[in-house]
Amino acid sequence: MNIYLHELRAYRKSTITWTCSLIAVIVLFLSLFPSVSKDFAEFSKVLEGYPEGVRKALGIQIETFGTLLGFYVYIFMYITLCGAIQAMVLGTSILSKEMREKTADFLLTKPVTRTKIVTSKLLAAVTSLVITCVIYIAAAYLMALQVKTVDFDVSTFLLISFTLLFIQLMFLAIGFITSVVFSKMKAVLSVSLGTVFAFFVIGMIVAVDGEGAKRYFSPFKYFNGTYMLEHASYEASYIIAAIAIIVASIAASYFIYTKKDVHAV
Repeated sequence: MNIYLHELRAYRKSTITWTCSLIAVIVLFLSLFPSVSKDFAEFSKVLEGYPEGVRKALGIQIETFGTLLGFYVYIFMYITLCGAIQAMVLGTSILSKEMREKTADFLLTKPVTRTKIVTSKLLAAVTSLVITCVIYIAAAYLMALQVKTVDFDVSTFLLISFTLLFIQLMFLAIGFITSVVFSKMKAVLSVSLGTVFAFFVIGMIVAVDGEGAKRYFSPFKYFNGTYMLEHASYEASYIIAAIAIIVASIAASYFIYTKKDVHAV
C-alpha cells in the first residue's frame, strides 16, 4: 500500500481548488494595478487620509504603493492568508482524519511503521503545497508581465512570492503538531480558521504597535515586504525562527505519535 500516493490522490481536489482560488485572487488584484498606477496621485491622497495605524495594519506603504512590487507586497498579505488556511487545514487533517473516519486501527495493523505512515502523509501534504506554490508563482508572474507599466525586478518579485511556501510550511507544521496532540479533533476547519485568523490579527496588531521582537508572535510578519523591496533578501533571524518552528513542530509530532496509544474504533 503506497500511503504517499494514496494521500496525494486524497488531497488532489483540495490542491486544485486552492490553487485555482489563489490564481483567481492574484489575477483580480493585479488587474487593478494599471488603474492605481495611472491615477496614483489622486489615489495617494485618499491613502494619506487613512490613520497611520490603519495603513500599517493593512500593510500599505504610500511611497511604494504606486509601483508594481509595492502594490504586490500589499496584496500578497491576503495571498498568504489564503495559503496559510490551506496549509493549516492540511496539517490538522493529516492524522486526525484517521480517527474521524475510523481507519486508524486498520492502518496501524498493516506491515508499516508509524514513522513511515507519518512521513508518507507529511510528504504528500508538502508536495501539495509545493504544487500550489509553483503554479501560483507562475500565474502571478505572467499576470505581472501583463499589467506592468514599467519594468520591475523579477528576482525581488520571486523572492516575495516564495515566502508563500515558507509561511505555508510553518502553518503545516503547526497544524501537524495540533493533529497529533488532539488526534480526535472533529472541527478541523474551525480550528484551522481560528488559528490562522488569530495569528493574522496578531500580525496586524504588531504592525500597528511597532515591530522588533513582537514580530516573532505571528508567522505572517516573519517576511517583511518593505525590507525585501529595500534589500532584496530575507531577514536572517526570522528565517532561522521559521525553520526552528517547522523542525521543532515536526520533530515533536514524530515523537508523540510514535509513543502514544491509538485506540481501536
